[in-house]
Amino acid sequence: MSEGVVYRVLLVEDEEFTRAMVAGALEAAGHEVRGASSVAQALAALNGFEPHVVIADLDLGSGPSGADLLHRVAEESPWVGLVVLTAHAAPSLALPAGTRLPDRVVYLIKSDVSSGRDLQGAMHAAIADAEPALPVAEDAEGRPVISRVQGEVLRLIAEGYSNQGIAEIRGTSMRATESLVHRTFTALGLGNDKRMSPRVQAVRMWQQGRVSVR
Repeated sequence: MSEGVVYRVLLVEDEEFTRAMVAGALEAAGHEVRGASSVAQALAALNGFEPHVVIADLDLGSGPSGADLLHRVAEESPWVGLVVLTAHAAPSLALPAGTRLPDRVVYLIKSDVSSGRDLQGAMHAAIADAEPALPVAEDAEGRPVISRVQGEVLRLIAEGYSNQGIAEIRGTSMRATESLVHRTFTALGLGNDKRMSPRVQAVRMWQQGRVSVR
């Protein structure tokens, strides 16, 4: 990893001692770390902190697991790197049957991490696997392809909801909603012509069936 690279790291770990130890190692290397002990805390921090990478344990006690968090981040913030830091040798030992991790997760076992450099290497690899940009993809019929979440947002826009209304319905912050709306317009190939409203164009495309939701 290149020396001098500084990341914003969202560290999700319910054991206070482990969280403090890992955060200390990363901060000593110059990274900015925000800690969370649950998925709810992590989602609240995610919206305002805008991390480059999320490091999460799988077992976070009662409630949603680290896998639940990572799937949501992968879906809504595909530019964020994902790292699992767990005591379990395999995800199947910590997660309910049938539960999978996102494909691009970097998996670390706590007992195998000997230094902060191991964590930094994992973060660098995870960020390299994240989406650096959002190219416009098309299906066989030439229609732009958007994700299920983007399709949900586009449907709400077509129903007349503002960004504030979408944020309230989805339970996310305005910042996260604005980012998601912007990325939806980008996926549709809209926003380059300043004379036109991408919101109006997006609604027309949706109503005319000129959008493919994967």
